[in-house]
Amino acid sequence: MYTAAITGTGVFTPSQTITNAELVTAFNAYADRINAEKAEEIAAGDFEPLQHSSEEFIFKASGIEQRYVMDKAGVLNPDIMYPQLPQRDDSEPGIMAEMALDAAKKALAQAGKTAADVDLVICAASNMERAYPAVAIEIQQLLGIKGFAFDMNVACSSATFGIQAAADMIRSGSVRAALVVNPEICSGHLEWRDRDCHFIFGDVATATLLERAEDAQGDYFEVLSTRCATEFSNNIRNNNGFLRRSRPDGVEDRRDMQFMQNGRKVFKEVVPMVSQHITDHIQDNGIESSDLKRLWLHQANKSMNDFIGKKVLGRTPLPDEQPNILQDYANTSSAGSIIAFSKHSADMADGDLGLICSFGAGYSVGSVILRRHSA
Repeated sequence: MYTAAITGTGVFTPSQTITNAELVTAFNAYADRINAEKAEEIAAGDFEPLQHSSEEFIFKASGIEQRYVMDKAGVLNPDIMYPQLPQRDDSEPGIMAEMALDAAKKALAQAGKTAADVDLVICAASNMERAYPAVAIEIQQLLGIKGFAFDMNVACSSATFGIQAAADMIRSGSVRAALVVNPEICSGHLEWRDRDCHFIFGDVATATLLERAEDAQGDYFEVLSTRCATEFSNNIRNNNGFLRRSRPDGVEDRRDMQFMQNGRKVFKEVVPMVSQHITDHIQDNGIESSDLKRLWLHQANKSMNDFIGKKVLGRTPLPDEQPNILQDYANTSSAGSIIAFSKHSADMADGDLGLICSFGAGYSVGSVILRRHSA
């Protein structure tokens, strides 16, 4: 058995941002138009008028201040309100593959490795831009990696599930090194016309290089233990899929073909599930909560993270113990915890312990216990 280690990470950040103020302006213009069009139905009591959104409402509900997106113009156009990404010819790289390529190159560079050192690519994300061929195989081809690749979808937990799969293969000796990439175009499956969720998501891509610890060329994080768990729930759901045209409504634009959630139930059910998962995981490995230098949590909602951190540590975490990035990136699904890890791990000392945890639809939760090793 070999020891798996994280030796490099990379983050691709889109060039365009949408502030809460911009988002509110677009949404309220849309709401005003719909209310004007439905004035008679509203007067008759047959249609509930759309409420305005506000910067205060968004920040209080989520802690988000802005988000990066692949296309700003379409999202902020009250007559469109979704990203308009140009259709690419099959001979061109896919958008997700192109995003992942940038992040993967950064991860390889940080680790001092090249494509020749990698045996496996896992593309782990909440949505794939096509059913097949696998986006992971396209990324593998663009990087010039030999070996094999496959896609994985466990919604917001995809990154940690991918890390566990890669770490297990490294431990067993079936691969020497693996890239886990998380390209997330969350703006594509968000309903920007829904006041309750129009502010939640942003776009990004992350990459994590795992390899045998003995092959590390610099500082690295030893993967001490991984743990994943799932429990079925409809409280976060997207009904889009390849059977869409076979249904009675065909390809009609339906609300349930985008991101949907029952936010109150999700908070009530997921927070204790995640808190207990982390607590059990560290205790089963002989680790006390006071031993953890850092928690890199899924970046969905600040209140959720604050509650989980307090439950796990038994006190309110200090800002550097549980870093948040969602104020800048919003919820980026599987990539959020990896962004936090990538941007807030270099300062850790030799021997320090930390834990990556992601959670979401499924329900699903994955955690990775890490120990820092300095070269």
